[in-house]
Amino acid sequence: MGAGVSAALLLMGGCKPRVPKAEAVSSAAAQAADDSVEKSVVEVQRPAFEQVAVLGYHRFVSRVRHPDTEVTPEMFEQQLDQLRDAGATVVGLRDFMEWKQGRKSIAERSVLITIDDGYRSVYEVAWPILRKRGYPFTLFVYTDYIRGGKRSGGESLSWEELAEMRDAGVEIQSHTVSHRDLRGGRGMGAGYEEWLRNELVGSKFEIERRLGVRVDALALPYGASNERVRAAALEAGYEVVFTVNGQRVVKSTPADATGRFMVMANRPEVLASAFQFPAVESHAVAAAALRTPMPAEGAELEKAPERIEAGLDTFGAVDPASVTVRLSGAGPLTVEFDPVRKRVSARVPEGLKAGRYAAIIAATADGRRMEASWEFVVKEQARTAPAESEGKGGGGSAAAVGAVGAGR
Repeated sequence: MGAGVSAALLLMGGCKPRVPKAEAVSSAAAQAADDSVEKSVVEVQRPAFEQVAVLGYHRFVSRVRHPDTEVTPEMFEQQLDQLRDAGATVVGLRDFMEWKQGRKSIAERSVLITIDDGYRSVYEVAWPILRKRGYPFTLFVYTDYIRGGKRSGGESLSWEELAEMRDAGVEIQSHTVSHRDLRGGRGMGAGYEEWLRNELVGSKFEIERRLGVRVDALALPYGASNERVRAAALEAGYEVVFTVNGQRVVKSTPADATGRFMVMANRPEVLASAFQFPAVESHAVAAAALRTPMPAEGAELEKAPERIEAGLDTFGAVDPASVTVRLSGAGPLTVEFDPVRKRVSARVPEGLKAGRYAAIIAATADGRRMEASWEFVVKEQARTAPAESEGKGGGGSAAAVGAVGAGR
């Protein structure tokens, strides 16, 4: 099949690429596409690929006295309506982390809802509202504030209430022990390192011990950090560290500097900014522009291929973490990308049936989203082979940087 068909497939049905099912495409339609579309780069506009706006809240009150940390229940409901109207999908922390680490795909416009500190208004106000809508959320608590702790009070959540929320699916994660600026201050001297470790490891251990959960996400108090704090957080076992810098998260966002939009009653523009998912320039690239794609475009194979491969030389300066490979009927594949050779490789799942398949490779390069698609035919049912360990074959010295889970 000619490369023109590939470009046509990417342009049909508006701006989104259409992934054909594993079934025959009429030769007449294919010939018509071949005659009308040249082998070239075609510029298209589409929504941004897989961006996450992380929202941060604190207290939910009937009367706002501290607008930088409080919203009313009515405000919260309206904000969730705005989220819905923006076409965003609310994701949970685990899905967010698996996407960030390249093990899962999520919706192109996603939102993660987080709530800090451990005020009881989360239990009494926010949780019922979120539960009614079926929205997951993550609660970051500092252990000194939980009822019975050194800094607890009448508005503090109890460990029993946290356990109830945990059992209902709420993620409970760390906001340190004391909620102090982790950069330290005057007078700490030689005791700073020990104090910092306790703030990070101590809170993590206490939440895990009390609730029997895995704590691997940290919300920095006040969003304050420096190089030492970020390194210590990773050393303590946190896989993602949230700040308050108000930037949408993409796969290439550093794990120790993950932005959040902190929602304030007196600054509605913050929320508006969070929901304005920008369009990014995207280019559909004819398969002929790829270097030695395997299987070759239009190939008719006796058996299913073991891997999908291609060189991305023409894409430009490729962001390794952005590289994805999809196969029609199978979804996202686990990928390896060799940044030196600019070659991507992905293992094809076993049990592939006979039929026509489309392979789609995408990556961000020089600030643009690039995508190429081509088709091949499998004549016979795929072989059943012993499972190989991930990371072998196809990429030489490639490092696995874009593994994507099977979710669609």
